[in-house]
Amino acid sequence: MTLRPLFVTPIYEATLTTNRSFENFNHEILEACHLLAAEDRAGRAWSKAHGYGGYTSYGSLDDLPQRMSVFGDLKTQLDKHAKTFAGALHLDLRGGRLRLDSLWVNVLKPGASHSGHIHPHSVISGTVYVDTPPGASALKLEDPRLPLMMAAPTRRPDAPEETQAFVYLQPQPGTIYMWESWLRHEVPANQAKTPRVSVSFNYGWR
Repeated sequence: MTLRPLFVTPIYEATLTTNRSFENFNHEILEACHLLAAEDRAGRAWSKAHGYGGYTSYGSLDDLPQRMSVFGDLKTQLDKHAKTFAGALHLDLRGGRLRLDSLWVNVLKPGASHSGHIHPHSVISGTVYVDTPPGASALKLEDPRLPLMMAAPTRRPDAPEETQAFVYLQPQPGTIYMWESWLRHEVPANQAKTPRVSVSFNYGWR
């Protein structure tokens, strides 16, 4: 018998911790995130209006790499990872390239969550994790075939990860996850006693 694993859904995982001066770099990003959370009134208002438990710059600031040099440095590193991931996906960019369309800060307070969603109009999306205290939420990924399974039985608890309907990835500071933007994902309730801090991003095809 042969099983052929067709239509796979790759998840790219890397880390910034191997970079020189990672701890200083990560600390600088963390300080920048908290500074934005304190000073970005429009972002706090957007977060409140849209039910985001904590602070996100998603709806207020679209120029973080130009606004603060640490995010420019982060973009430079993410560009390399996005290029590597695109190559692994065998994407035919037809002379174009993937460009960072958006990059935003997330400061998720204890008890808060972010419901399931996708990232329309993008090719690759992802998150780099800055502060993940004990109990911080995992990244929950959903099998894209789930709406089509209808009467199919659930998988056994001991089923391999690649056959599960939901997979939970537990990041550490410096972890980078990337996925194709059509993949539905969510952030379960943050069980940590302090905020979970991350920086998310989208790459479009230009």
